[in-house]
Amino acid sequence: MMDTTETAGTVRFADIEHAASRLAGQAHRTPVVTSRTLDARVGGRLFFKCENLQRAGAFKFRGAFNAISGLDETQRRKGVLAFSSGNHAQAIALAGRELSVATTIVMPSDAPRVKLEATRAYGAEVIPYDRATQSREALSARIAAERGLTLVPPYDDARIIAGQGTTARELIEDVGTLDYLLVPCGGGGLLSGCAIAASVMAPGCKVIGVEPEAGDDATRSFRTGILQTVHNPDTIADGARTPSLGTLTFPLVRRYVHDMATVTDAQLIAAMRLIWERLKLIVEPTGALAAAAVLSGVVAVEGTRVGIVLSGGNVELARVAQLL
Repeated sequence: MMDTTETAGTVRFADIEHAASRLAGQAHRTPVVTSRTLDARVGGRLFFKCENLQRAGAFKFRGAFNAISGLDETQRRKGVLAFSSGNHAQAIALAGRELSVATTIVMPSDAPRVKLEATRAYGAEVIPYDRATQSREALSARIAAERGLTLVPPYDDARIIAGQGTTARELIEDVGTLDYLLVPCGGGGLLSGCAIAASVMAPGCKVIGVEPEAGDDATRSFRTGILQTVHNPDTIADGARTPSLGTLTFPLVRRYVHDMATVTDAQLIAAMRLIWERLKLIVEPTGALAAAAVLSGVVAVEGTRVGIVLSGGNVELARVAQLL
């Protein structure tokens, strides 16, 4: 771990505590589930934090609500804009509805139907784009400027990171000290927030981020100390198709995360099957990243206590049925 830039200190545990107070009574305190069968499989004690049961079906509601709550009255009145393949979109739309703030979402035209429909159902205006030919960041920046909207990015935002960090805060409060904490990684908001929380609440805990093998930009960035990118990786983990870590999340990951790991789509599918069959929980591919690293043996956890974040459960059932 190396603190490579001054921006590594831009989000602190006090910010996560503040976010927790904002989220009290708004976000679900999601359950932690265990399985003797899966414990026996890996030789360790596994604690699954079920963010698939969070409002809007993913951890993203935590950061979205915290971010919009922090806007001033002028910003709230004008509305917000976000770009997302699905879970951040739904979270912003729901948080905006709860806080009476109008929301506009830029989503890829091939986003999962279940996520697109839920985003619209929460009241957001959806603007589709072609991810193969258009930059969502550039399109969003242009629309936000034209309409005077506040842009709320999916991960590279201090209030988003602090909100996501409440996931690990709750987990450690509920189960006590952990030897490992494994967290899915796309743009690094959830990973960096959880790692900050763990550094204070369980300082001996090793935090490991997990991303799809086809989209290993964060792993390469972590190893080299230089921000790496990837373009539209071919993986079933649609929530981890982010092009890179952010200017905030990259130094935070470098400072607080102990290691990174990758899993194949085949390992993701196998993990999803085990979670569905043994835990009786619906988890989307991205949500199963951390579990896949443990259940496939990519990360050995024998004789340890392990926290695993199941980050989301928004799936198209027909598609998952085909995969399984």
